[in-house]
Amino acid sequence: MEMTSTTTKPGEIEVRKPPPVLPRIARRLRRLTLLVVLLALWQYVSTYVLGDVTRTLLPPPSAMFSAARELISSGELMRNLRDSVERELVAFVWASIAIPIGIAMSWWALVEEQLDPVLEILRPVPPLAWIPLSILWFGIGNTQNEFIIFLGIFFPILLNTITGVKGIEPNLVRAARCLGAPEWKILWRVVLRAALPQIMTGVRIGLGVGWMALVAAELVGATSGLGFMINDARTVLRTDYILVGMATIGLVGLLIDTTIRLSMRKLLPWSRAGR
Repeated sequence: MEMTSTTTKPGEIEVRKPPPVLPRIARRLRRLTLLVVLLALWQYVSTYVLGDVTRTLLPPPSAMFSAARELISSGELMRNLRDSVERELVAFVWASIAIPIGIAMSWWALVEEQLDPVLEILRPVPPLAWIPLSILWFGIGNTQNEFIIFLGIFFPILLNTITGVKGIEPNLVRAARCLGAPEWKILWRVVLRAALPQIMTGVRIGLGVGWMALVAAELVGATSGLGFMINDARTVLRTDYILVGMATIGLVGLLIDTTIRLSMRKLLPWSRAGR
């Protein structure tokens, strides 16, 4: 961030002033230029170019905003959003087990030798491929959806944890051992902290993949949630509701990613991760 300073005389303390607020706001608004242009073009094409039938399949943004007000006022949008976010958070808590597993696989050769073949067989299987089997196991509901999200989050965190631990500078570990640090303290004070930027990158990727897998799972195996709302709107040809659901998914995904990036900047100021 650019800083401006006042002119000082010898012996005086230099006082730095932040840049004006209006130019910063203007720079941020400038990033939305393309989005505004696309929305205006969409509004024009849907209103004046498309026919009545086609306009039903692709309603203009104004119709989508009206549908959003309806869904918010009725409480349907917030209820489904709450259910989707709760599933994502529960699955993330369970998927966090990937962090100690990844550290163990990177630290002890025997653990990696045993777990690596199993995990490498399971990893290429897309989470969506588990949907039919998960419905048979857990039925339609939260557990089934959380299982699909868990699979989407688990492997990105695991792989990034392994990469982060194996990429630690060996001299850091040697120095800790030379100073007499026990193994558990090396893992906690050196290994975990040094690998934390890469682990947080895995969390960022995993939550994004899990969010996408959640919506797909809700399309076929849920009685609530944003995916369920989209599929339910499809059956009654409410394309405006479908677009509202899709926009909500995108905005929440952006909010999740932005929150993680800001957390990484705050917790890991020495790292370029999240910038």
